[in-house]
Amino acid sequence: MPERRVVITGLGGLCSVGHNMAEIWDGILNGQSGIRRIVSFDPSPFRTQIAGEVRDWDVTDHIDRKEARRLDPFCHYAVVTAEEAIAESGLLDTDLDLERVGVLVGSGIGGIRTIEEQHQKLLNGGPSRVSPFIVPMMIGDMAAGAISIRHGFQGPNWGLVSACATGAHALGEAYHVIHRGDADVMIAGGTEACVTPLAVAGFSSMKALSTCNDEPERASRPFDATRDGFVLAEGAATLVLETLEHALARGADIKAELIGYGASGDGHHITSPPADGNGAVKAIQRGLAHAGISPADVQYINAHGTSTVMNDRIETLAIRTVFGDAANQVAVSSTKSLTGHTLGAAGALESAFCVKSIEDGMIPATFNYQEPDPNCDLDIVPNKSRKVDVNVAINMNFGFGGHNAVVVFRKYNGE
Repeated sequence: MPERRVVITGLGGLCSVGHNMAEIWDGILNGQSGIRRIVSFDPSPFRTQIAGEVRDWDVTDHIDRKEARRLDPFCHYAVVTAEEAIAESGLLDTDLDLERVGVLVGSGIGGIRTIEEQHQKLLNGGPSRVSPFIVPMMIGDMAAGAISIRHGFQGPNWGLVSACATGAHALGEAYHVIHRGDADVMIAGGTEACVTPLAVAGFSSMKALSTCNDEPERASRPFDATRDGFVLAEGAATLVLETLEHALARGADIKAELIGYGASGDGHHITSPPADGNGAVKAIQRGLAHAGISPADVQYINAHGTSTVMNDRIETLAIRTVFGDAANQVAVSSTKSLTGHTLGAAGALESAFCVKSIEDGMIPATFNYQEPDPNCDLDIVPNKSRKVDVNVAINMNFGFGGHNAVVVFRKYNGE
């Protein structure tokens, strides 16, 4: 089979910074933080009382009320961002073979809000009070299922789970579906609606979350010496991937090309990466090798950059191990400084930022950077976004369980 090149033709996003990709990208470039005190429940008893919530957004502005009631919010986010991405791609304006369009959308923890709410109904009212929709509402594959059902897409369809690497894995695996010829188009991404009492309590008990409750907008400060944990956040991003041939045949606007994907496992610990960053190193090396490029070819890395002490230090080490002297020339930033950490959606949302950086020639900054950490000695684009002609950008995501994923994007040159 001849090589099937994969391009990006549509983006959709929703997070604490904005309700669509244009709003989000403008906010990201201009330092607009979406992190605030939690309003969806009373956070007063919690050690951490801040998060990146999707606010002032009504799903029924986008989805019929009856349909919305049968889906958990993580599915709401996925369906709506898919609508945006598909609309931007112009996919439905063509004579589309629905059997050649697949969906791969993942979620780190799926319908946790439904689980919490329905469990409370069970405790308060007994089994008869539990919704007959609880199972389809809570299972993590239902975001992909809902998108497929809504549009009648009949190609490969599933969800995957790899914690905070989920969104990046979804894009990489969707790339492989197209590359091996099982589909011409894949709707791919990640989604998370995780700002719930149980999730906040759980991450807080691990002491993984920032406790900067008095200054929520400064709480997420990746690579800064004073960082004290990540900020939990929710949202989603969906990308339309298709073969170059398919995109050209229908006259699509090509935003970027997906040229590489690398994945690895730490084989080390349920939450902590190995001290030498070997798992991340392997994923980066595999992604670059798959793309057929060298470290010197990369202008921008959207880092995992969670704002935890260990993650940022080991990620820096991994980048320096792979890039060597080229690490001093590549710009590295963490947009989690504004969005917070959207868990299973992060890889998709931050990949969308990579595509936008290529498209617009802008590298977003790492905001809230004030005190340098000698263990994080990269060019992290501090506090001000930078105009750069970006030809190659990569996104890196690492998840609990030792899951590592790297996706590589390149400017489409018209060939």
